[in-house]
Order: sequence, then C-alpha cells, then structure tokens
Amino acid sequence: MVALIGGIAALVLGVIALFAWWEEFTWLLKGAIPPLLVLAGALATYLGSEELKDKRRAELEAAREPFAPSGDEAEKYKREVAELKAKLAAMESEQPPAEEPKA
Repeated sequence: MVALIGGIAALVLGVIALFAWWEEFTWLLKGAIPPLLVLAGALATYLGSEELKDKRRAELEAAREPFAPSGDEAEKYKREVAELKAKLAAMESEQPPAEEPKA
C-alpha cells in the first residue's frame, strides 16, 4: 500500500515538474537524442555485420560438408560393399596365383 501511494505521488510530482521545467526537458532531449541515435546506429551496424558473417560461415560449411546419405541409403551401401567384398574374395580364391616372371 505504501508503494502504491509513493508511486502515485511520484507520478503527480513528475508531471508537475515536466510542465514546470519544459524548456529544460526539451534541452535535455536535444542533447541526449543525437548520441543515442549514433549508439543505436553503431549497434545495428555491428549486429547486421555479424549476421552476414554468420550467414556466410553457414553457407561455407554447408558447401564443405560431404554427401551424407540418409540412414536407409547408408545401410544399402554397406550391404552393397559387403556383397562386393564377398564376390572379390570368391574371385580371388577361384583364380590360381599368377606366376612370377622369370628373370
């Protein structure tokens, strides 16, 4: 309850002071707005450049990533490699070893 009464009193006094010192208030705004605009512009420029850097970095990483097959494709390729290895082993066991040339 005390905070409510204190808040209302501060609000009323602030409005009265604003009207009483209107010229000083506008003088303060005239002095404060340009530096705030400069700081806000610098912050926006910095954040925009960081966003561009992040976007470029993400594009480069995406371009560098090797082909990554899905889980089903990966299993298919693993089975195919296993079958080819088995065929190669069968072919090697069927062929007689090559004779070394005589010097």
